[in-house]
Formats: sequence, C-alpha cells, structure tokens
Amino acid sequence: MMQSPRGTKDILPSNINAWQQLEDTFRRVSSLFGYQEIRTPIFENTEVFVRTIGANTDVVGKEMYTFPDKGGDSLTLRPEMTASVVRAAVQHNLTATNPLQRLWYVGEFFRYERPQAGRYRQFHQFGAECIGSAAPEADVEVILLVAKLLSDIGLKEFSLEINTLANKEVRTRYREKLVEYLMEQKSLLSPESQDRLGKNPLRVLDSKHPLDKAAVEGAPTILEYLDEESATHFESVKRLLTVAGIEFSISPRLVRGLDYYSHTVFEFVSTALGAQSALGGGGRYNDMFEEFGGKHTPAVGFAMGIERILMILEKTNPTLYKQNTPDVMMITLENESYPFSQTIAQSLRNAGISTVMDVQGRSLKAQMREADRLGASITIIIGENERTSGQITVKNMQTGIQETVTQENIIEIVQKMIRL
Repeated sequence: MMQSPRGTKDILPSNINAWQQLEDTFRRVSSLFGYQEIRTPIFENTEVFVRTIGANTDVVGKEMYTFPDKGGDSLTLRPEMTASVVRAAVQHNLTATNPLQRLWYVGEFFRYERPQAGRYRQFHQFGAECIGSAAPEADVEVILLVAKLLSDIGLKEFSLEINTLANKEVRTRYREKLVEYLMEQKSLLSPESQDRLGKNPLRVLDSKHPLDKAAVEGAPTILEYLDEESATHFESVKRLLTVAGIEFSISPRLVRGLDYYSHTVFEFVSTALGAQSALGGGGRYNDMFEEFGGKHTPAVGFAMGIERILMILEKTNPTLYKQNTPDVMMITLENESYPFSQTIAQSLRNAGISTVMDVQGRSLKAQMREADRLGASITIIIGENERTSGQITVKNMQTGIQETVTQENIIEIVQKMIRL
C-alpha cells in the first residue's frame, strides 16, 4: 500500500474544520491590525535563502530541499517565508507606493528534519511582517498581534520571552567574548555545538543538549555589551509591552535559529503539551532588503507553526474538530422521484441551505441511517405521493417536529426549523 512520504501528513475531512477555523482567525486578527495577505511561490532560487538565513545555519546546511531544475538553476522549497516576502517586496518595489507595508501569510514549508510530535518535513505556518519601520512600536505591534491571535484561538497557557540581539557592532563584540568563553568550555560541549563554535557560536546558547546547557550556564550575555542605541530600543520595547499589559520575561540566551535577526527577538512558549515548547516567535531584521539589492529597510515579523497549535487545541478545545453537518438530507424513495427531489435540493442550496442527497439508490432505512450519521438537522422524504400531490413532509431531527409544506413555501419552513 502506498503511503505519504515520511514527515508529511494528510489533512482529512475529520480535521479540516479545525484548520479552517484557525485560518479564519488568522485572517480576522490580521485584518484588525491592518495587515494584508501576500502569497509567494512555494519554491525560490536557492540563493534567496542562503544569503538571508545564513550559510552556516542548520536550515541551510542540513534541512533545505534543494534541487536543480531542467534548466540547471538551483531551486529550493521554501523553508520559511520572511526571505520570500522581502524578495517579493524588493522585486515589486512595494514600499514605493506605501513606505510601511503590513503583510501576513499562511502556507506550506519544507525542512528535512527528524519527524516528531508537532514537527513535520512539510509543515504549515502563519506569520506577519511589518516592513518599513525601525521604531520599537512596530516590534510591539507584531507581538500584540501574536498575543491577540493566541487568545482568540482559545489558548490560555502561554508566556512571552524576549531578548535583544542588538546591532551589528554589538553582536560582533559579543561574539568575540562568547567565543573566548566557549573555547574554554569546548571539551564540555556536544559534538554539534563544537562544530558550531567556529561557524555560528550564538546558536550554542539555545542548544537543547544537556551538555551545552550546563556549559553555557556561566557564559556572558549580550545584555552586558549593549551600546546606547541597542539599550534604548530594548528599553522602549519593554516599556511599551508593560503599558499594553503584556507580561514577559527576559531570556538572555534567546537567539532564534536564523542569522538575519537584530535587536528584538521573541518567542511565545507554552507548557500545554508537557515540556515547555515554542508556539511561535520572531524578531527584527533590519538588513535583509540590501541582500536583494533593495535600499536599507527595517522590518520585524513572526511565524508560528499551525500543527503545534492544533496539537494543543485538540486537547483543550476538542469541539474545534467537530465536522460540519448538513442542514438537510433529502430522502428519495424511488428512482422516478429523483429529478423532483433534486429540484427541491437545488432550490434549498440556492437559498444558502446545505443539502445532501443519496446518490447510491439506498433503501429508506439506509438513507435515514446516513442522515443520522451525517448529523443532518432536517430530513425531507420524497416519494411518489409527494411528487404527485406536491405535499412534502419536513422533519426536524432534533425536536421531532414535522410539518407538511408545499414546494412554494418549503424554503421558508426549513429556514424556521434551522433557527429552532
């Protein structure tokens, strides 16, 4: 039997309602903050991600799905969206018409990772980017958007962690001090972090390996090296979050996994699945536009994994997974009555009433069982008597109330029954 590739998952009708409700919430909350949807190709030229995410990151070095096309160009299935959004903004000169762009997206992404609970090789994310503002108010706006989103989808147990990665000059100085410290601890680090030491030492700080956690316990933090610009920006973010009533904790070892971040970085975490895990996060990236030949354009954004959110909601809000049910099930007693039954069904659908019909020629008993299985609110039985007399019996399956109606007033009666 053929199966889906490892690390992928079919989204079946029994689960699709939860996905649709989540996506509807994304759209609604984004609109409340003035964000507009953007869609980009599912694959990009490989250089889009190498130049922005960082050649020494795990994403680029180990996880990207990269392949040559028939023309010899190197293409990559997108592992994240920020680089694609910036590429599109530069290519189409979006900031020329409006210097401040508020954009949101939802879509599929691809990384060759070890599949585990809530983590797949094809996964889905929702995210947003605020492009064109270097002000701390933009950082806080994006964080408020995430907080509103998590609240509206029914998540109760989550917290916010923030840090700053400062500007380039500060990061360069801090990186030197961090490497000095880690070199003294090198023999205590995991093999993976020893390899990272010369390539991407900041990633050692957020390693989950027990050896690394112990080794970095006494490591210097970037907060010790902030210049006036970086300190002022971070203090403003903290002040604005406090004014907005958003609780947060400072996590000096939070660096995120991508090289393009500067200044504010943040993560929303939850213990709803047991061990603390990230629901989503993001940060500021002020230098990416220049990588695509654009002018210097500050920006800030976030992304969150939909699969992980749904894992929590399945435990805390199982009603989200309730399948949609039809309003009406047409019960047709013989083939000769099918055209008449179909005519009524079409008139109901045209009035916005969801209506299903039996298309297998089943018996009355089997059709009634199907109506019950589908959770239909109303059944309408059509046979020779109904077809010739024009008198049709409509039954509310929840209340047991029956009414005899005509073809002319059936829509009005069914609508009343649905509202009961």
